[in-house]
Amino acid sequence: MAQAKILIGVMGVDQHENGAVAVMRFLKEAQMDVSYAGLFNTSETLLEKAMDEDVDVIGISCHSWEYIHYLPDLMQRLAAAERNVPVVVGGSVLTARDLDELTKLGVAGVFPAGSEPDDMINTIRDLAAARVRERTEAALTN
Repeated sequence: MAQAKILIGVMGVDQHENGAVAVMRFLKEAQMDVSYAGLFNTSETLLEKAMDEDVDVIGISCHSWEYIHYLPDLMQRLAAAERNVPVVVGGSVLTARDLDELTKLGVAGVFPAGSEPDDMINTIRDLAAARVRERTEAALTN
């Protein structure tokens, strides 16, 4: 399988990027192709970057509550653009209630504080592999 392409970003005015940087490091160590969208993203800018880079998974790092406002819009924009790119969210502010809400929203993986790096790596690798298979099958049928 080709190297999984992952886009990591922070949304809104959340200025806490240490978590994003740490996650990027261990994803790269796991042989994934990781790009960083940086801070202060909107759902529109993340979608644009995801489409430009043709990523397999979008990861959102959140350490304040902006994701509550931006994630529903990001999920709607992905659907409207017919981009079946899985979204994962991780951060210190996530609660058990958030897990349920984000799952209902269509988020493919939620990683609250204390999540094990291996769990994140395996989930993201599996999501990326499924996305690659889906795109390959679609290309073969067209």
